[in-house]
Amino acid sequence: MAVYTTDHSEGVLKTHLWRTAENSAAYLLPHIRPAMNILDVGCGPGSITADLAQRVPQGYVTAIDYVSDPLDGARSLAASRGVHNVTFQVGDIHSLEFPDNTFDVVHVHQVLQHIADPVQALREMRRVVKPGGIVAARESAALSWFPDNEGISAWEELSDRMGRARGGNPHPGRYIHSWAEKAGFARDQITRSADSWCFSSDEQRAYWGGSMGQRATSSGYSQVAVGEGFATQETLDLIAQGWKQYREDGQGWFGILHGEILCRK
Repeated sequence: MAVYTTDHSEGVLKTHLWRTAENSAAYLLPHIRPAMNILDVGCGPGSITADLAQRVPQGYVTAIDYVSDPLDGARSLAASRGVHNVTFQVGDIHSLEFPDNTFDVVHVHQVLQHIADPVQALREMRRVVKPGGIVAARESAALSWFPDNEGISAWEELSDRMGRARGGNPHPGRYIHSWAEKAGFARDQITRSADSWCFSSDEQRAYWGGSMGQRATSSGYSQVAVGEGFATQETLDLIAQGWKQYREDGQGWFGILHGEILCRK
């Protein structure tokens, strides 16, 4: 039931590996305690997972992804950091293979927008978290950039169209709290917040623009776009050129607003 429009190729993993607990889960960190048992859903290459595991030295982190592709890399990353209180395995967010009331925290980052039934996913996460525990979710809500860029505009339009056509919900951060209510959390159990990423320095533009340009030329994203008739190769070339222009422009700026929820059971 995943409707992901790309894969785990080099350009995709490059953007995911940049993510840390500090830049992607700061809203959750004040609630982490050393002996907690955490479930990280949609862990990808494990960079956030390893950070969380280091914060629970007397606890444990179980991490799942819907395919096995990134998990060997995630295990290697954790081992390279000396993190051993973690397990990586394949799992389905819509039907978690864990008993009720198992985890102190269930964390998910940029995953609900890529699945067929986010309410069912949150319902499952609520089921497996302990009474008094936390379900934490963070999703993109809006994009902005400077200067105007025809290629990036084409990328945004194509990505949105592909995601919706495949059953996803692009950039749902502004309303994920409404999904949480439908999943069974009372309104007064849900804390809402927002945070952002910004890529504007030479180093940040090289990383973000370079990895996004790679997605347009050599990833599952480009294969789906052309193979399923969403775009022509000319459109992908325009997108790649747009990211190149952004990367090379000293005034280039790209921002992403995220919506966040902490849900108490």
